[in-house]
Amino acid sequence: MDFEAARATLIEHLSTQIKDQRVLDAMSRIPRECFVPSESQYLAYEDSPLPIGLEQTISQPFIVALMTEALELTGSEKVLEVGTGSGYQAAILAELARLVITVERLPTLAESAKKVLDSLGYTTIEVHTAGET
Repeated sequence: MDFEAARATLIEHLSTQIKDQRVLDAMSRIPRECFVPSESQYLAYEDSPLPIGLEQTISQPFIVALMTEALELTGSEKVLEVGTGSGYQAAILAELARLVITVERLPTLAESAKKVLDSLGYTTIEVHTAGET
């Protein structure tokens, strides 16, 4: 599958409603397929949530873009994200903010997200585990 072409198509779709070009540019740089299980990678650029295990999902790309756009980040912020999940939102935030601190209550997801983020070279994201409740 041509993930780059699929990503470009998704970004074009999102651009009809998301007006902050910096958000779209950030999303165009991030390989969403790395944040979903291998059996779901072919669906990575559908505008829908996808299961990531442990009864959790990676959010719909439009919702991720909308939330990110609403923050109006300038690049100097420290952002606290509660609910790391796959790490995809943290990666997008790291493209637009100075530092991202993300907290996940499920250790398995926190470890998986950290591994992906590290493999993609993110150095301005701190992944923390809050502990299960």
